Amino acid sequence: MESIVKVRMADYAICSVPQKITTIGLGSCVGIVVYDSGSKVCGMLHAMLPDSKKIRNNSNRSKFVDSGMEDMLQMLVQAGANKRRLMAKMAGGAKMFDFIDDNENTSIGYQNVQAAKQILEQLGIPLVAEDTGKNYGRTIVFDPESNDLEIKAVGQPTSVI
Repeated sequence: MESIVKVRMADYAICSVPQKITTIGLGSCVGIVVYDSGSKVCGMLHAMLPDSKKIRNNSNRSKFVDSGMEDMLQMLVQAGANKRRLMAKMAGGAKMFDFIDDNENTSIGYQNVQAAKQILEQLGIPLVAEDTGKNYGRTIVFDPESNDLEIKAVGQPTSVI
């Protein structure tokens, strides 16, 4: 019987084989998976906002892409991941609501995706696959055995990246 670690909104978790890890409700939020295929250890962050430095009430570090990634990476290394082997996949960052004067670049989803790409680049972690943007929510499941990220969305075919 496989065990699945559930990641809540504004939180992260770490898992390793034979576990899988999942999060639901990725609308404008972004789900970032960082994994080490050698040690089969992975982490998933469900971030709501791009930047903790722009918000006064930032006591929940996992709510933000920047501080959530810092904390999760620390835990990954403590769990046995090798920093030099880390890779990332991500999903989410949708533009959930259409406003006539709304610019794609101003949507929170877009900003979350850009923040994730920026921090991954700063950390030297390659982003090897993504399913971001569009206008629908997603549920994701990552398997550290195969490094497959399964993406489910209402009205969309299930995909694996």
